Parts: sequence; structure tokens; C-alpha cells
Amino acid sequence: MTRVAVVDPQPAVRAGLVMLLRAAPGMVPVGTAAGSADAHELIARERPDVVLLEHRLIEGDGIALCRRVKAEGGDTRVVLYTTLPDAEVELLARVAGADGLVDKAAPPADLFEAIRLVARGDTALPALTRAQLDAAAHRVEPDDLALLAMLVDRTPPADVAAALHMDRRRVAKRTERVLGRLRRPARRAAA
Repeated sequence: MTRVAVVDPQPAVRAGLVMLLRAAPGMVPVGTAAGSADAHELIARERPDVVLLEHRLIEGDGIALCRRVKAEGGDTRVVLYTTLPDAEVELLARVAGADGLVDKAAPPADLFEAIRLVARGDTALPALTRAQLDAAAHRVEPDDLALLAMLVDRTPPADVAAALHMDRRRVAKRTERVLGRLRRPARRAAA
């Protein structure tokens, strides 16, 4: 059984996902949360296998929560479930360590397949284009290019720390810096 937590600011979406998950063979909803703080508490308490996470939360930020969950080093996998799966979200999801990305407009079968894939240890992330990678490389500091490459390649945090000769706290701070640079509008990042 795959234990799934749902984090979304909309009560109707949370309720609908819980009903869908209960009907899906092999999946069990273990709780819901609306914002970052209650989501982190839920994840710590229930230790779900997979977290379905909207990247835009009323309280907090789903991308930051994803990065935090993944940086803590547990076995919890994260699928970003969003209405806005654009090029920026695809890149941010990968840099934050998400294991999957699913459009809310996708059929339930696609969502269930993504959950099953990530629960098995695979990924359900779209491939990044060369244009996305080039744009990202131009938005980060030159000394963060190696970090960006490792994050995009989904290198485990311990391996990133070892390769860059940094402790994990410094890697986490630099990752936050990279995410901040990637979120800025392109014109401001170039300035």
C-alpha cells in the first residue's frame, strides 16, 4: 500500500483527491493539509510514502516545502500537483528535488501512474529542454553552475555536499539561493 498525503490550499481539491485515492487500488490517503506549516507537521507525523503537493499554497510555498522535505533525507517522495505546470515550474520542481510533476487537468489515471512511479523510486518529471537549461544557467551565479547541474541531474544531497566540499547546511543555503535566482523575472536576473 502506498500511503499518500495531500497538500493543497483548496478544501474541495483535498476532498476530491482523498476520494480518488480511496478508490485507487494500492493507495491510502493518510491526511491532508492546506499550508506549509501544517503540511510539514502532517509529513513528520504520518511519514507518507508520497506527498501530493500544490506548488502555490495560501500559507507558505510548495517549492520551498518540497526542498525542505527532500533535504531532510527521509524516504518521502514528492509529486507536485499543479494547475500551472509551465517551464519555470518544471525547472523549479527539479531543482527543489521533486520526484514528479502532474498537471491538475490530467486524467486521474495519469496521477495514479505518477504516484506509483515515484513510490517505486522512479521519477515522473518532464524532460527539461536545452532552452530551459540555458536560461537557468544564465540566471544563477557562476559559482552555482555546478550545483545547478547536480540538482537538475537529481544528485543526492550527500553526494552534492561531497562533490562541492561543503557541509549539507551550506548546500541547502546555496540551493535556496539558486531557487531564488530562478524565480526572479529574467530581466531582473540579468541586471
